[in-house]
Amino acid sequence: MRTIILGIGNPLLGDDGVGIRVAKELRKHVKDPDVEVDETTTGGINLLDQIIGFDKAILVDTIKDKSMRNGEIKRLTLGDLSSYHSFNPHDVGLPEACKLAKRLGETRIPHDITIFGIAVNKMQYEFWEGLSEEISKTVPKTVDMIMSELNHHKNQVEEI
Repeated sequence: MRTIILGIGNPLLGDDGVGIRVAKELRKHVKDPDVEVDETTTGGINLLDQIIGFDKAILVDTIKDKSMRNGEIKRLTLGDLSSYHSFNPHDVGLPEACKLAKRLGETRIPHDITIFGIAVNKMQYEFWEGLSEEISKTVPKTVDMIMSELNHHKNQVEEI
């Protein structure tokens, strides 16, 4: 079962780059040749180009959710994203992009899309590389959560 893990963000915007940092750390741990780890600075409909053709997609990105404390990690499904919006008002969110692609006849969208959202409620829009201390602490925890997700998924596939 082919799986892609995509770290999403902009490493030049501080904490927004946490998804990229998680992807870099995951490369040290993922040994399964059926699992690809990649990074992207794009979102919305542009993500389709990177996830089409895989059976499972795991996305790691920042989310802004005032019900969560800064640095809290939440495992979400595509259906949960209806309450989250893209930062770009000229783009559609991933749920809408997947629906549109299906209506246009695309059949290679992953049947399982999981999102690990890391709450960054204090987003700064100044250019700086690196993560704040608070968000940096989420990287190893998110890596552990994704490795558990991969192992759980692999065990389910082997049982079938």
